[in-house]
Parts: sequence; C-alpha cells; structure tokens
Amino acid sequence: MAAASTLSHREMGLLQALRHLGGSGRSAELATMLDVSEETVRRTIKALATAGALERVHGGAYLVGAGNDASGPSFFRRMGENPQEKKRIAEAVLPRITDGMTVFLDVGSTTSFVAEALRRRHNLTVVTNSIGVAQLLSNHNGNRLHLLGGEMRGDDRGTFGPVSEQQAARFAFDVAILSADELSAKHGLLFHNASEAELASVVAAAAEKIFVVTTASKFSETAPHCGPAPQLLHGLVSEREPGKKLARALQGWGVTFELALATEQSPTKAPGHAAGEASGGKP
Repeated sequence: MAAASTLSHREMGLLQALRHLGGSGRSAELATMLDVSEETVRRTIKALATAGALERVHGGAYLVGAGNDASGPSFFRRMGENPQEKKRIAEAVLPRITDGMTVFLDVGSTTSFVAEALRRRHNLTVVTNSIGVAQLLSNHNGNRLHLLGGEMRGDDRGTFGPVSEQQAARFAFDVAILSADELSAKHGLLFHNASEAELASVVAAAAEKIFVVTTASKFSETAPHCGPAPQLLHGLVSEREPGKKLARALQGWGVTFELALATEQSPTKAPGHAAGEASGGKP
C-alpha cells in the first residue's frame, strides 16, 4: 500500500470518505461527499488502485484490508452484476415517483440505481435502511431523509431488526421500492435473510403502492424466507419478461409487469403481461 506521504490531498480525502462509509462506496456517493464530479472520483480511484491503496469494482471501490474477502464486499459484487440492466430498470420506475412523495428504498443493488435516478426529483421524504441511498439523497433538492435505526449488517451496508421495523411502521409511504433475492411463482418475494423479509413485509403494509425492481436473473434463484404477500404488490419492473409460469402468477396476483427497455427507448408494459390492467388489479 502507498505511504500516506505519497498521496495527494484529494486521494487522502477519498480514502477517508471510504472509511466513513464502512470501507466501501460507490462513485456517486463519493462524489457527493467530496463535492467533486464522478469523473474526478473515478480518476482518483484509478490512481489509488494503481498505488495499491484500494480495489476498484464496477461503479466504486473498497479499501484493501477492510475485512473483505478476495472478491470484495458482497454488496459490490452485486452492484457489478448487470449494471446496464439495472440502470434501465431505474429509468423505467422513475416516472412512478414524483416530487414531494414519501418513498421507501431498501438495500438492494438495483434499488441503489433507482436512488441515483431519484436525484432528479425534488422535496422527497425518503425513508431507507441503506447507507448508500441515504448518502445519495440526503441534503439534495430539498429532500428529507430518514435512515432507519437497527443492527448494521456490513455485507448489505444497511440496518435491520426490530428497531428498523418499528420505525418503518410509523410512516405512510406513497411508494415503496423493494428488491428480492428471488421472485417465485408460488411464494412471491423471497429473501435469504429473515430480517430482510420481515422489514419488507412491514414496509409493504405501510405503502400505498409497492414496486419490485429486480433483474431477470432473480426469476430462477431460490431463497428460504417469504416477504410480503404477493397480492400486496402493484408492479414488477425488470429488463426481461418472466416465463409463462411466473407471468400467470403475476396476473393472478394483480401485479403489472413493466419491461425496462434500452435507455434510448421509452419503457412499456410487455405485451400480454399487463396483469394489473388485464385482471382489474391494482393501478
């Protein structure tokens, strides 16, 4: 690792910001903290990586020797998976959220892309258990940001547990943006962690509308813990259409599927899968 005396003031500042974020951070978060452009952050990260002071990952960096395994923090492994698809999903869900709304965002990697897109909105009341979301949206465009308390889970960079759930239940959300570890045709949203499933259920009970944002890779994975009842969901946004079995389940639940197209195209509901409209489900 490079000696501190060989690093510039900007490089030292970026390393300090990463420590403040728990050892890892996204370029957008770091740019906000340091009040510089993302391009400046990327150049600084590249220099520090060359010096051996940190490791670069897609969209960010993590500190060397911060207690992570050789492949980096699990959150950043997920952030680096399918980034273009996640950006498309974020752009597709953005029209659902307008200025002044009260919004919940969870710790999912796709949700982080939604948070970046929401920097175009004004006067939001944002409730989240994600450090990254809080850093991106606090003190920006008149937003009010509430970071839930609870037990910090470093691999997800977020808070969970009874305290988080009690605090979340006190809000009335216009829109909740949820992720999941799997979307099952039998059970709906599934999670690897019981506390994450419980928080999602609490948030869903307090939300007017609930949108699930996930890449299609989650359509075929497995997880042990059930989240909110699928009938409570309003929409699923993904970059690829679900298979026939899941599509039938979505229609039965009254959940609208929205296909996230490439950024130069407008997002549209996939033909034959506008389940909420076809079945008279939730708008």
